[in-house]
Parts: sequence; C-alpha cells; structure tokens
Amino acid sequence: MGFFLETLFGGLMAGMLYSLIALGFVLIYKASGVFNFAQGAMVLFAALAMARFAEWFPKWFGFSNHLLAIALAFVGAMAVMVVVAWLIERLVLGRLVNQEGITLLMATLGISYFMDGFGQTLFGSDIYKIDIGMPKDPIFLFDKVFEGGVLVNKEDLYAALIAAALVGALSLFFQKTATGRALRAVADDHQAAQSIGIPLRHIWVIVWSVAGFAALVAGMIWGSKLGVQFSLSQVALKALPVVILGGLTSVPGAIIGGLIIGVGEKLSEVYIGPMLGGGIEIWFAYVLALLVLLVRPQGLFGEKIIDRV
Repeated sequence: MGFFLETLFGGLMAGMLYSLIALGFVLIYKASGVFNFAQGAMVLFAALAMARFAEWFPKWFGFSNHLLAIALAFVGAMAVMVVVAWLIERLVLGRLVNQEGITLLMATLGISYFMDGFGQTLFGSDIYKIDIGMPKDPIFLFDKVFEGGVLVNKEDLYAALIAAALVGALSLFFQKTATGRALRAVADDHQAAQSIGIPLRHIWVIVWSVAGFAALVAGMIWGSKLGVQFSLSQVALKALPVVILGGLTSVPGAIIGGLIIGVGEKLSEVYIGPMLGGGIEIWFAYVLALLVLLVRPQGLFGEKIIDRV
C-alpha cells in the first residue's frame, strides 16, 4: 500500500505541473480561439530569461543576496513576457483578426520557432540552473500509518503546491473578477463583446500576459528540477494530451485532465510497463488522448460545438 501511495502522489504532483502548462493553452483558446502551439516555447523563453537575469542582476547592480536576485529575476522575466504578449498582439494577432483557424495555428507555430531561436540567441544555449531554494531531500509521510511510510521528494511536493496555488488563483481570476468575466465574454462571442465596449485587443494582451505568467512559473519549477535547456519546450508538449482530455474550453478540465494523466502515467509505468518492456510513460498520455477523441471529441469537460446550417 505504501508503494502504491508513493506512485499515486508522484503522479498527482506531476499532474499539477501539467495542469499549470495546460492552463496557458486553455486561457488563450477561450479568449481568442487560437490553439497556441507557442506555449512550450514561452515556457523555455521565460525560464531562460529568469535564469540569465538571476546571473546578470547581481553583477549589474553589485549585490550578492541570492533571494533578492531570484525575486528581481522573476519580476524582470515577467516584464519580458508582458512585452512579448504585447508584441504578439500588435504584430501577429491584431493583423489576423477573423482569419481562418489554420492561419492562426500556423502563426503560433511561427511564433514558437522564433521564440525558441531568439531566446537562445539572446540568453544563450547552455544548460542553466534556477535555484529557487526548494529543498531536494526526501521525506517520509504517514510513517505511523504504513510500515516505512511513504517516500516523497520535498522538491516535487513544494513544486506541486506552488502549481496548485497558481492554478487555483488563475481559476478564481477567470471566474470571479471583472477582467475574467470579460475574457469569458470574448471567448463566447468576439463581436458581441466588442459591441458592449469590451476592448478585444486589450483583452488579448491580458490573456497572453497571464499565459506568459503561467509559462514563467512552470519554467521556473521545471528549470529548478531539470535545468533550463532546449528540451524544456518539449516538456510543455506533454500538456497537449491534458488539453485534449479535459477540453479546450474548460479551466477545470485542464486541472482534472492533468491529474488524470499524471497519475495514469506513473501507475501504468510501474504496474503495466514491466509487462510491455517499459517506456509506457512516454506514450501513455497520447494514447489516452486519442481514445478520448474517438469517444468524445470535445474532451471530458469541453463544450460541444453544434454547427447549424
């Protein structure tokens, strides 16, 4: 039982990080109808900015406090992501209003490749470390309930708690605030939202900034765990099955979908992987997403789209 719970907790913690990245996809799609293939590149770009700022700021401003460097680097990286959001709206989305979905999709692919290349040109292509002070030693939980307890990595636990807090905050922002209601109005009908005075272009900048903030936190956590490197943008693609499973238009779906896939990956790798020769964790999420598409194309919590002719 203890080993099963270790695997379960590991899956839940990984699932929260998937949910955090998936929220970026969902928020942008709900507000602009764009499936943002650049979300993975945004994670890498934000992580590179924070890692390099954490190195540069102490040298530029002449201080040695590590926590101050991390805090300033986070603020600086967030400012960069807001500028990126403004540029994307001004130079790309604003010029492609009312274009076909495939046009917008190709535009985000172009943004993705540009950000991957420009990020490494601007910040370098080495492997960088973001040390945000999370402890890496394991701890034992429920040692009075199960013999030997449940072994959990502190870094994974803290990362999952940070991701859960941000996911909750973004959900509340989207549901309870005036800006969040404006985002939902834009998602339902662009023209109707404009007719009642909602500034569409400002909303797009806001939602891309929020997605950039989610990408920055995700990049910070993954960068602390794995190091900031080019493959970080590929990690973000693991959120694609989460979005498909939960539904492109559902914030709760992104959360629940991430937890399902995180737990499913870990349990299948441990209990089914040995029978299939291992490696099941690599493709499990995509196979599950494919099965869901065959049965329910809009995802578990997505809105069913009905075209009337």
